[in-house]
Amino acid sequence: MRLFSLENLTFLSLVLAVLLGIYIPDYGEHLKIFGDIFLNLLKMIIVPLVFTSVFTAILGLGDITKFRNLGLKALLYYFSTTAMAVMTGLVIVNILQPGKGVQVNGIQPAEVPKVEEFSLTNLLLNLIPSNPFQSFAEGKVLQIIVFAIFIGLAVLVIDKFKQEIIKNFFEGFNDALIQLTKWVILMTPIGVFSLVYYLISNAGVEVLISLWKYALAVVLGLLIHAFINLPLLAYIFGRYNPFKYFLQVREALLIAFSTASSAATLPVSMELAQEKGKVKKEVAGFVLPLGATINMDGTALYESIAAVFIANIYGIELSFSQMLTIFLTATLASIGAAAIPGAGLVMLTLVLSSAGIPLEGIGLIIAVDRFLDMLRTAINVWGDLNGAKILNRFVTSLPHQR
Repeated sequence: MRLFSLENLTFLSLVLAVLLGIYIPDYGEHLKIFGDIFLNLLKMIIVPLVFTSVFTAILGLGDITKFRNLGLKALLYYFSTTAMAVMTGLVIVNILQPGKGVQVNGIQPAEVPKVEEFSLTNLLLNLIPSNPFQSFAEGKVLQIIVFAIFIGLAVLVIDKFKQEIIKNFFEGFNDALIQLTKWVILMTPIGVFSLVYYLISNAGVEVLISLWKYALAVVLGLLIHAFINLPLLAYIFGRYNPFKYFLQVREALLIAFSTASSAATLPVSMELAQEKGKVKKEVAGFVLPLGATINMDGTALYESIAAVFIANIYGIELSFSQMLTIFLTATLASIGAAAIPGAGLVMLTLVLSSAGIPLEGIGLIIAVDRFLDMLRTAINVWGDLNGAKILNRFVTSLPHQR
């Protein structure tokens, strides 16, 4: 029944947690363990999901010549737009400062691990894993992504029979991880209840009131990215009218908004891009599935704003290096965000961990996450569709796969 949908149960658990936190706060500490279990399950999925998502996306090219002809252009577009989205989010959140100066009982300024001062040398060295297994164990997402790209490209040039075995294994493993992610997301009502109950019982209801400014920052950032950043790229590089194109593919965006799933929207996106957007079949067939896997502009923007908001709530003064860490991690971690509802929440734990921000803050933003998830998914799909249209201008034809 729709009455007992995940969204409704999450909302009811939130309301119940707030009421119990205000009127019966004594048990918040005892029930926090269920929230901690929920957070640990989210963290458990991160590293393997990031690796398999990127690795299978590279293997999906089928041929390294495709990577040179279209893959490099697509990756450049996706990295650029995601970086623009994150930068937009960081600018907006630092202007509006949601959560800044909010006085809440029970929340003290958190201790943040020292972050190395930024230098180009350190950045480049930290991108290349000297020991990939250590990178996996320590959850160093940037190194994991670089390793996944390198090993994926190497697999594309080995014997086709062996390549197919590796591809089948990791695609199956990736599907299993996405299924596991769906199961963990089913626990959201329990996780929300225990985390919010603990927060309200310790900090009071004032912490929830500050959410309106956080939600405003996310919505404003998403709208700027959708109707200023992406249209500018369309005008400059694609040489087409993005607003006319928006009307042509609006059905896909409505489906993305209602389902909060890029994967569920993909068949409609591909059909509309080809039939109404006049995108070549081979371009749409490659760029849109790749985008549904690795291009998460809206998710990356939301993660950057959420990280700074939670830091503000906990009284953490973020340094330039920490802001840069959030920028890089949100940009690259979005590549591993599965194209299913709520998966951005999984990646947010990674962004928070990278900057030393308390993960318990996730329980707070879940209160408004469903609506923001729907909106950011629509922006993700809009970014994919623009990518296909822009790249359609630069790709004449793709070599046939052998």
